[in-house]
Amino acid sequence: MDKEKKFSSRLGFILTAVGSAVGMANVWGFPYKFQDGGMFFLLFYLVFVALFAYVGLSSEFAIGRRAGTGTLGSYEYALNSKNNKKSHSFFSKNIGILPLIGSLFIAIGYAVIVSYVLKALVDSITGELMVVNTKDWFESFANKDYSVLIYHFIIILATLLTCLKGADTIEKSNKVMMPAFFILFLIIAIFILTLPNALEGYKYMFRFDFDKLSLNTIVNAMGQAFFSLSVTGSGMIVCGSYLDKKEDILSAAKSTALFDTLAALISSCVIVPSILVFGLSQAGGPGLLFEVLPTILQNIKGGRIFAIILYVAVVFAGISSLQNMFEVIVESIIHRYKKIKRIHALIIIGLITFLVGMNMESIGKWGPWMDLVSIYIIPIGASIGAITWFYFWKKEEQLEEVNMGAKKKVGEKWHMLGKYVYVPIAIGLSILALVFKVTF
Repeated sequence: MDKEKKFSSRLGFILTAVGSAVGMANVWGFPYKFQDGGMFFLLFYLVFVALFAYVGLSSEFAIGRRAGTGTLGSYEYALNSKNNKKSHSFFSKNIGILPLIGSLFIAIGYAVIVSYVLKALVDSITGELMVVNTKDWFESFANKDYSVLIYHFIIILATLLTCLKGADTIEKSNKVMMPAFFILFLIIAIFILTLPNALEGYKYMFRFDFDKLSLNTIVNAMGQAFFSLSVTGSGMIVCGSYLDKKEDILSAAKSTALFDTLAALISSCVIVPSILVFGLSQAGGPGLLFEVLPTILQNIKGGRIFAIILYVAVVFAGISSLQNMFEVIVESIIHRYKKIKRIHALIIIGLITFLVGMNMESIGKWGPWMDLVSIYIIPIGASIGAITWFYFWKKEEQLEEVNMGAKKKVGEKWHMLGKYVYVPIAIGLSILALVFKVTF
């Protein structure tokens, strides 16, 4: 692989991987589940996030680096790794299409919700968000078709511009956006700590409620850890393909998991105490970001400034995640069709994302679309990836790649953990999604 296609530093790689992982799951998914499950949810989450990073995330980084390419090429490489003579069967060449479709479909829906965030940011700057009934304000655009077209276009254009030169521009933009996300959220978290009764909110969040020691809490923690890390059989592969051979994959996976978890915890430290301080009802999803939080911001001194800070941080998180989704698809197009230039592939993906997404800007259309993606496409794609890495990719090659550059080597136990623990969990989550319509 050419040098310009690699990350220039380990920090750049980790910030990009963190940017790919940090998103709405951290901002509105984790705080809601943490508030509900308390310390038992957090403890189970930490166990699962450590496991999934150790074997799942590291294996996706490893196959990307080994194959030197993204989704389509990596699946083909893994499926042919045990053959002395490479097979170019239809199956090996195309099995990666489903995880790839998952990335495209979630990008279409994700761009819509980031457009909502950009509107919230603009309305915070003008001051409109500080004087309206937040429920009415949210419904004024969330229940209408073609209501955020201009914001939608700006988000997609900004994402395309940060992907123009692949790893180079993605790395540089994440070196700005990810530190900014953490700093901005930390500023708000420190301020929330000064509010009356905020400590009661923290006590509630970090409580041991034995009624929550249940299968439901475990499943919530498992699903949240799995999808928060973006171990979906597609997204993190392309990050690995841009990673230098001297880098420690296992260490990078641990760092990615650490910062992703910190992002979720900081978000919780902003949101959960605030909800309790102001006596608002528990909420998750879009309602949390566009109704509950604006209500809180209206009721605190300097709320307009904090609203601007908050929504800038969330826009950064959204664009960094969209970058990964776009890059996954663009890289695979370029890999499969050598004559297509990057700029042309980006334009194609940008147009598809915008033209399809503009027809689901109302929450009534966006919600079912994202349910389709999270229930059917992503879990199946993640299971295909897990099975491929641990049952079809040649074990000796996998271990060699994971250990390349590693300070602490892994062996048979690591592979068995992936094969007999991680893979069944991935399949189990898919069954929960498909059969019981559980969304994560």
